[in-house]
Amino acid sequence: MSGIGKIVIIGCGAGGGTAAQFARKTDRQAEITIFEKEKYSQYSKCGLPYTISGKIPKFSDLIEFSEDWFKKNHIDIFLETIVDKIDLKSKIIIARRGMKNHEKKFDRLIIATGATPSIPPIQNLKKNGDLIKGVHALRTIDDGERISLSIKKGKRATIIGAGLIGLEMADSLHQRGMEVTVVEALPSILANTIDNDMCESILKELNKKINLFTNHTATRVEEHDGKIKKVFIKDNETGKEKQVDADLLIIAAGIKPNVQLAKSIGCTIGKTGGIVVNEKSETSVKNVYAVGDCTEYMDFVTKKYVRMGLGSIAVRQGIAAGINAAGGNYKLPMGFLLTRTSEFFGIEVAAVGPVEDSCQNIPIVHGKFKGSSLPDYFPGGKSVDMKVGVHEKTGKIIYAQAVGSNAAQRINVFACAILNEANVEDFKKLETAYAPPIAPTLDALTLVCDVVSLKLARKKR
Repeated sequence: MSGIGKIVIIGCGAGGGTAAQFARKTDRQAEITIFEKEKYSQYSKCGLPYTISGKIPKFSDLIEFSEDWFKKNHIDIFLETIVDKIDLKSKIIIARRGMKNHEKKFDRLIIATGATPSIPPIQNLKKNGDLIKGVHALRTIDDGERISLSIKKGKRATIIGAGLIGLEMADSLHQRGMEVTVVEALPSILANTIDNDMCESILKELNKKINLFTNHTATRVEEHDGKIKKVFIKDNETGKEKQVDADLLIIAAGIKPNVQLAKSIGCTIGKTGGIVVNEKSETSVKNVYAVGDCTEYMDFVTKKYVRMGLGSIAVRQGIAAGINAAGGNYKLPMGFLLTRTSEFFGIEVAAVGPVEDSCQNIPIVHGKFKGSSLPDYFPGGKSVDMKVGVHEKTGKIIYAQAVGSNAAQRINVFACAILNEANVEDFKKLETAYAPPIAPTLDALTLVCDVVSLKLARKKR
């Protein structure tokens, strides 16, 4: 397939880099150019906490596709190059590297500008527009390297935010010998990942390892000799303030999509602040695509547009944008499942579908089950907590959450079920593999559905 001409991609993260690869696979003749503001080509941002902990030896190990790889595949890549303007009428990208300017014509444009860390309004956090010494956000390899150099065994670290990144970082710093405090403004942890009632076993484990303050807001910081020294936090319920000593402060309070360039050429920006894209990763502007953390797309279950923020989704959008920009025809499902997982302090967490609070207009019946990875009589079994929500009227599975052994693999099965709109009455009959040293006769993923089925039956009486 040929004849598309020039494809320009702004950003070489998971979405942009993948788009370039699939554009090349689709059209061997197309002229493909990437502009990336960092000094590294496509690498795994998700691996940053594990490099800080030392599980991954070097930050350079995170680079998945090198600059040389792109060049060998006849993809021009300009690193440390910032795109300042898109001239849509003339179809020209205007970029700069240091004092040198670049202009590049395009026929198709893919925007993969990612996101930046969201910085809460904490008093004294910045000086002359920059975060004070000892305060960091984690988004890039450079951020990771700076944090890693700041870690000192026996010193105290505070983390703002108890989402996945915040807790992964808490684990990493704990492994490096720091005393860790996590401050979360919401009443519980992992608000966008699992429901509050699924956090109980996690909270018990966390409280053994770190200091955790939920329902507390960081209000101001205090420095000494130009470096972070204390964080003041306020109890949201009582208003009482306390201070936390901190030699290192990590901000993990979410991200904001980088949409300035897209907005400048008229791309529709949605309610969540991301670039609105369709199932082909097209924006509202003809021949302009967008992928990754700068976008928003439909939730498969709720049909509401939600902000994207998962590496796996960025890759899938990159596949769609790359193929379509190169003249192919590739469509994503009409909504993402938001299948997600993580591990910290030895606890595996996974979920698929919206959290219960996001299902306000859907009548939900949910069930919970506490199982084991092995039969009760076989030594070495590990606990697994499951929760499943189904539509009260149709019985279709809406969401699933798991904490414990092989949580991700169990959730992957539920992802398949939700995508295919499976009914809980059928799914509970799923035949799962069994052998005493490997798995129980009936797995927790079907037994939790038995619980939901019984609840549904009671409601119909």
